[in-house]
Amino acid sequence: MSKPLVAIVGRPNVGKSMLFNKLINKRVSIVEDTPGVTRDRIYEECDWCGRTFDLVDTGGIEPTADNEILLFMREQAQIAIDSADVIILVTDITTGVTAADKEVANMLLRSRKPVVLAVNKADSTGDVDPTIYEFYSLGCGDPIPVSAVHGHGTGDLLDECLKYFPPQENEEEDDDTIKVAVIGKPNAGKSSLVNLVLGEKRVIVSNVAGTTRDAIDSHFENEYGKYTFIDTAGIRRKSKVDDRVEKFSVMRAKMAIERADVCLIMIDAQEGVTEQDTKIAGLAHEAGKASIIVVNKWDLVEKDSKTMDNMRKDVRRDLSFMTYAPILFISALTGQRVDRLFELINFVNDQSNLRISTGMLNNVLADAQARVQPPTDKGRRLKIYYMTQTGIKPPNFVVFCNSRELFHFSYQRYLENQIRATFGLEGTPIRMVIRQKGDKE
Repeated sequence: MSKPLVAIVGRPNVGKSMLFNKLINKRVSIVEDTPGVTRDRIYEECDWCGRTFDLVDTGGIEPTADNEILLFMREQAQIAIDSADVIILVTDITTGVTAADKEVANMLLRSRKPVVLAVNKADSTGDVDPTIYEFYSLGCGDPIPVSAVHGHGTGDLLDECLKYFPPQENEEEDDDTIKVAVIGKPNAGKSSLVNLVLGEKRVIVSNVAGTTRDAIDSHFENEYGKYTFIDTAGIRRKSKVDDRVEKFSVMRAKMAIERADVCLIMIDAQEGVTEQDTKIAGLAHEAGKASIIVVNKWDLVEKDSKTMDNMRKDVRRDLSFMTYAPILFISALTGQRVDRLFELINFVNDQSNLRISTGMLNNVLADAQARVQPPTDKGRRLKIYYMTQTGIKPPNFVVFCNSRELFHFSYQRYLENQIRATFGLEGTPIRMVIRQKGDKE
């Protein structure tokens, strides 16, 4: 049975994201005193009185919006409302009931879903502010005063939500879910790919660079397995990240890379690999993540018999530090080769989790040293005693030798290539630690 879903909705700037962060006890949603900062649905797990449920933060609903982004935000909120078991309507005690509050309340009442009314910014303790009684006019039941800043009233709020949850059954999390971070520069087609995979308008798609600001988790299952797709904000050059909210977005994207199992590095086929693409790919490489280079918008490129080969060579040249990553040419618009993506995700994830026995590693090591003698310096020769694997995701190897100084980088790269030639390890970086006699464990 899936976990209950609680949606937090309301007009802009009433403190929905701050309340969301307070309830899950960590800062996930971007909080800024600017209307419209939260645009997509953000999901996080929450726990209260022994019940685990999913909490979703939504963008502010502007009932009379005519701006493209505001209309998208309203659409996202409506999807959250349609799929929720309980809805928390957040209002602001400092402004009282507004016309927008009434419009949103009517929208929720039409959904016929259970609504819990939270009156936020009731930061003072003691006697209840009499202003709260006017919120009865919204027709959403008893208003509950809360403070998203201090946490006052959040327990009462969750108690009220629990009353509407379905009976509890075994709610187990799947450990075999692969987390996939979709990363790239703005407007590379990340959100379009996620929407195509999910078969719904899960995240906002717009040709305005910077539309996606938060890293958003989308759970998905098909015949290939179970996945959590993390759509991230496009990462711009540092010189262009002058807006405080966008700095948070870049940070969120880096955090998404850290918690992912596999990174899809989106490249715009019409632009080729740019300097910014190189830096973004470098983030995944440095984090040790299994990666796939996804060349999107391939349907828009004029092609002949050599176009794909030439593009593959260009990508290999510009991302020379990621020669291990497979390249896939797709179109998120038409769905071309997207099914092949799942096979590759499973493959590189398995490669990143591969364990090699010490005996097999040392057979490869002995053969490699017989082919190419270890380097010497001033009469001293490098002696390699043995090698062992110490970790996965990515595969980590420790090599024991007589002198770290003699272990030249080129010979380290040679050994890495021999390991890859024997065991594959395609799609994942390799970490190699050199230890010499006398090193402490």
